[in-house]
Amino acid sequence: MDKPAAVKAPFFALSDHALLALEGRDAVAFAQAQCMSDVAALADGQWQWSGWLSPKGRVQALFALLRVGPETVWLLLPDGDAGALKAAMERFVFRSKVKLQVPGGLTLCASFSAPAGASGAMTATDAKGRLELDLGDGTTPRTLRICQGCTAPSDPDALARWRAFDLAHGLPRPGAAGLEAFTPQQLSLERLKAYSVRKGCYPGQEIVARTHFLGQAKRGPGLFAADALPAHEAPVMEGERAIGAVASAAAAAGEADGHAALVLAVLPLQRPEDAPGLAVDGMPLVPLALRDGLAR
Repeated sequence: MDKPAAVKAPFFALSDHALLALEGRDAVAFAQAQCMSDVAALADGQWQWSGWLSPKGRVQALFALLRVGPETVWLLLPDGDAGALKAAMERFVFRSKVKLQVPGGLTLCASFSAPAGASGAMTATDAKGRLELDLGDGTTPRTLRICQGCTAPSDPDALARWRAFDLAHGLPRPGAAGLEAFTPQQLSLERLKAYSVRKGCYPGQEIVARTHFLGQAKRGPGLFAADALPAHEAPVMEGERAIGAVASAAAAAGEADGHAALVLAVLPLQRPEDAPGLAVDGMPLVPLALRDGLAR
């Protein structure tokens, strides 16, 4: 007997993501000068994790950066406010031939199924003009789709699972609260290949490079399970002493057996073996291993 065809997971609306477009002759050069990843290394149709930093090296926005073509770059923001980022980045356009806009009519949706054509950092566009990205980790498939006028149903459970998957792989999902309290190294964004220390100047580059080359990163992220969602930037307690802070939290959505929440916290990289257990908002934190596979 023939094997039944595998049932593809349905697409659902990715309602917590937003898109900002950079268009014009200088779009790639502007992104290279402003974003923390090496945009110039991308070929048309490729994407990478990236972000926008303050001059003090703090994360103002974290996103997937896609080079759509020689004069078009898209910033895909999980949890991000595209309008606010547009207004902030426009202050640095000066004489560059680039226009920032929030595209109208484009829809973002996602599925826990394998892409039809995209793979790794290479996107694909189908016959209907729908652009897809491979957001899987090599074990669990995920597809993100950007299309004109498409519709996908709302699915809160699938959306929560997507968010928890990101967090489990070290991609912070802080919601509207943002990540301004943290540097790329404190979030270990090198795990996602999200920043460059060699490409040249960009906001915060001096801080990032100094920390990298002098080996001064003393804090990094830890993943934990908890019984409830803690407050953003809530102190992480080691006994009676605060040693870190919550960077991101999400409903576990199956990613932490028996616990309601996943917590990504920034903590000292070195702790004594006999140190007391950690807690946040009075809840014990159960250590989990960060997963790999989202780097591009």
